[in-house]
Parts: sequence; structure tokens; C-alpha cells
Amino acid sequence: MKTADLIIFNGRITTLDVNYSEATNLAIKDGRIIGVDDAEAYERGSETKVIDLQGRRVIPGLNDSHLHVIRGGLNYNMELRWDGVPSLADGLRMLKEQVQRTPPGQWVRIVGGWSEFQFAERRMPTLEEINEVAPETPVFILHLYCRALLNKAALRACGYTKDTPNPPGGEIQRAHSGDPTGLLIARPNATILYATLAKGPKLPPEHQMNSTRHFMLELNRLGLTSIIDAGGGFQNYPEDYAIVEELHRRDEMTVRIAYNLFTQKPKHEMDDFVRWTQMTGPGKGDDFFRCNGAGEMLVFSAADFEDFLEPRPDLATSLECELRDVVLLLAANKWPFRLHATYDESITRFLNVFEEVNREIPFKGLNWFFDHCETISDRNLERVKALGGGIAIQHRMAYQGEYFMERYGKKAAERTPPVRRMLEFGIPVGAGTDATRVASYNPWVSLYWLVTGKTVGGVSMYPDKSRLSREEALRLYTQGSSWFSSETGKKGAIALGQLADFVGLTDDYFSVPEEQIKGIESVLTVVGGKVVHAIDEFAPHAPPPIPVLPEWSPVKVFGGYGAPLDVRKAARAGVPMPQHQHSAECHHHGCAHAAHQLLAGIEEARNRYADFFGLGCDCFAF
Repeated sequence: MKTADLIIFNGRITTLDVNYSEATNLAIKDGRIIGVDDAEAYERGSETKVIDLQGRRVIPGLNDSHLHVIRGGLNYNMELRWDGVPSLADGLRMLKEQVQRTPPGQWVRIVGGWSEFQFAERRMPTLEEINEVAPETPVFILHLYCRALLNKAALRACGYTKDTPNPPGGEIQRAHSGDPTGLLIARPNATILYATLAKGPKLPPEHQMNSTRHFMLELNRLGLTSIIDAGGGFQNYPEDYAIVEELHRRDEMTVRIAYNLFTQKPKHEMDDFVRWTQMTGPGKGDDFFRCNGAGEMLVFSAADFEDFLEPRPDLATSLECELRDVVLLLAANKWPFRLHATYDESITRFLNVFEEVNREIPFKGLNWFFDHCETISDRNLERVKALGGGIAIQHRMAYQGEYFMERYGKKAAERTPPVRRMLEFGIPVGAGTDATRVASYNPWVSLYWLVTGKTVGGVSMYPDKSRLSREEALRLYTQGSSWFSSETGKKGAIALGQLADFVGLTDDYFSVPEEQIKGIESVLTVVGGKVVHAIDEFAPHAPPPIPVLPEWSPVKVFGGYGAPLDVRKAARAGVPMPQHQHSAECHHHGCAHAAHQLLAGIEEARNRYADFFGLGCDCFAF
């Protein structure tokens, strides 16, 4: 009789295994599942951990097929997050508190993951509001791919003056005097936004290591156990991978990462990939940290970054020649690759190149794929299928759907992206977020979007026939994503022999009302048979907490997704809290009732404006 390392029992376990769909208990040994619904058959030794699930719903660990976790980890502890914050008033209060805690020389950064349509006020902050709460501390606020807001202190820190020329592909908005207002506009690409963000201070290596660990723990809190990292601008290999490699060496990773390599030098892309094919290769590493291939940027001439406040950009005429050379090299070296592709017009040109290369070096067995594909046509879906490709989809439209509908109309938005058609064609589809600079990393917001077809602002985008069932959506976030790291059958289900990655949920994903899906979190996250996150009744099994560095980090007070201000964290960090102002409501009904009425008012306002969109840049007051 085998001795198990971990036994869990008394649960409602959704296995996603076609041979055994529901279970009540599991046995784990050496990081893999050795028993499903037969835990009594395994010996319980002195070192065996036994956990009573107390009826909790358990699912396979979630796997984001497109998340910038390596780059995000280096910066996570420096960033104030508006992800999931219900009102702009909350967001500005958080900003004011963080400005007061941030030491001289450092910035306050809010880098993606939010939309003005999530706010009760349904608007963006103004530059006046930002300058009022932060007169001296540099503040950088990134909004999607389209713009960034800088206060006057940030303009000074970046050296932006009336004499600073607009960089290629971007605009520094100016007042009548010629002085920068603080609004940076991506026109047509986001280079100006990311180049400006890169001017800010970096964390020292010790703090980057701590930051990466906290980002992983935040992902664990939301039920993620695996990530496919899509590389990113200003994410150089191998220099910017040193931190996560050291965490891997120390056995301190709590999320599995398969990483893609993203070219960094326009017109020198071949140099990057020639060098990298000599340094590493797909599959090099282990189940926790391994190379996955190339992309999502293969050549800069093929970068069709979406910004639905601007017209679709026409890609360079050099695209075909440059992309062909890189894809030939990758195919010859058996490197899987991924390519950012938003518009069908771009995808048509990319597929022309792929089909030409495939005739010379067949793609068979090469798990290549597109990312995004918001406007892909049925004809191009056929071509992807014929080439054996996949499509990694993300909930970017949950944050940008209102803008898309304003420019292209509601009918066009009904298939952005056409996930149901992808599945009908039999194309591998993996779900994810594309966090952190546009959408939030919260997988439950993405699952909510797939199931309901709604933006974070509550606007319905898709007809019922295009929406997925809860099980279909979950499969894309587990088994679906496993194809994109060439790990089909190794992860994605709770089944014999698969990696022991699973999650116990705060609420039953399969039965809660649809609106509550986006509020689900994990109470118990297990990666490789090891508990990496545990709260509530499972708190005794939680690993020891780690401090947050640096001391002034926003994470120390606010945490991550959806926490306008954690009173307990604020108290521990010495942040003064405003005193509650009693009202007539408090006198008649008590303070708790008054707070409830306020929240009800916010929700009513949210519902009242659920079908309104199209504020665009008119929401700024200069």
C-alpha cells in the first residue's frame, strides 16, 4: 500500500476528467495525483497531511495562457492597483494615501487592469484631481494601450517640456502655451507609454525577488497555479529573467511558468532569435520553469497593437519579408511560436507568410498560435486550423468593449473574439488575461466575461449563442491552456498521473449567480501537492507569511485585486484612517445600515449607466 503525502476528502471535486467527472477525495504523492475517490486505499504515514474540504468546491488549478508574470513580478510591489475598485472616489483616496507614504525619489504607478466603466462615476480621473492629491510625488497612470496620465511632478521627473518633441508613434498633448498637459497618447502604438514608464526607478534585486513572490501569491489567492509568460517590451533575456530563475533555484516559486522570448530590437529581430536558439530551447527546464518558445513579438513590423480610440494601423510593407525570415528560423529549429494579432487584416498577412513557410518547412507538431484575434474571420479560422495552430484568447474586450462598439458598432462587437466559432472549427483555444498593462490578472473576471458576455462596466456584448457554459469556460482556463505549453495530459484535470494542482473556492463556481463569478477567490491553492495559499478554515495549513518590501509598497496596505483600502492592513502599516462621520441614517438605523445604503446607491448608479459608453477623451478637464 502506497503512503500518500497529502489526502483531501469531503469535497465536491470537479475533475474535468471525461472518465470520472466528480469526486469527493484525492490522494497525492510526489507532486502528482495517485488516487481519485479512493483515498482510503492509501496509507497515512506520520508525514501525511490530511485536509477536510468541508464540502468546498474544488477545481483544477487555473492556467493563464497569456500573462506577463515575469515582468509584472519585478514591478508588482511598486504598483498601486485599481483592478476591481468600485469607484473613482475610492481610487483617488487610495492614490492620496499612497502619495503620502511614498518616499522622495519614488513614483506612484497605476499600471493597467482597470477601466473607467467599472467606476460608479463612469469616468476617468482628471489631471487636476491627480495634481491636487499629488503635488510633489510623480504619478504615472496607464490606461489600456491608449494613454497615460502624468502629474506635473512626473513630467518634471521625465524631463518633458515644451521643447520635447513627440516621439514616433506617440503624442505629448500640449496646452495653448505649448507646455505638456500630462496626457500622453498612443498614436498609433503604445511605445511612448512604456518608454515613459521605463524612466521610473526600479526596485533593487532583493526587493524584485520579494515583489515577484508576492505577485505569485496574489495569483495563487485567485486560484492560478500555472502561467504561460508572453514576454514583453523592456523584458530582456536573460538579464530580466535572473530574478525568477533565482526563485526557481531556491524552490520559492508558487506558480508554474512556461516562458516565451519576445524580441527587443527593431530591425535586429533575427539577431535576437539566432542568439536565443543557441542559448536555450523549448522544453528546457522543468515542470515549474521552462522555455516555451518565441513571441509574442516576432518582428516589430508585425505589431498591430489595438487601440480602439484610434483607427486600425496599417502595418509596414516590410512585414512579410522580415516575418518570413524569423519564422523560417524558428520552424527549422522546431521552436513553437506565438504572435500578437488583433485585426483580421493583419492576420491575413501573417497567415500568408505562415503558409509560405509551411510549404518549405512543415509546421506539423509545432504548437504555434496567435494571441488575441478579436476580429478574425471564419476564412482565417479555417486557415489557422489547416496549419495546426491555436488561439490564445483574453478578456481585453471586457475592458475595451465600450470603445470598440463606439468605433465599429455593436454588431461587429458580437464576435470579438469569436470564441464559439473557434471551438466549432476544432481549433485549440486557451483562456487568459494579457495582464497587467491592459486587463486585470484576475481569472474570475475573465471567466465571468466568457460566461456572461459582459464588460466590467456591465455592457452586454455577445448574443447568447456566443457565450460559453461555465464548464466550457473552465476547460479553456485549464485543459485548453495546457496545449499552449505543450503539456496536454500533464495538467488541466484532476486525474491519475497529472500534476497535483488544484483549488478550493470561496463559492461554488457552478451554482452562484452569474454576477458573483467575478468575486470568487481561492480558500485553498495546492501546487504540486504543496499548499501555497490557505485562508478561513484552511488557515492552519497556510505557509508562513513573507514581509512586503519595500516598506512603503502599496501592496503592504492595499494588497492586490479589488481592495480599495484594507482597514487592518492600513492599521498595521500606520496609515491614518478618516473617522466615520455619523449621519441621521446612523442615528435611526445604525452605522452598518448607513454603509449598506451607500453601497446600494453605488450599485444603482452602476446599473443606471450600464448601457452608456463613449466618453473617450471628453472626460478630461484641463
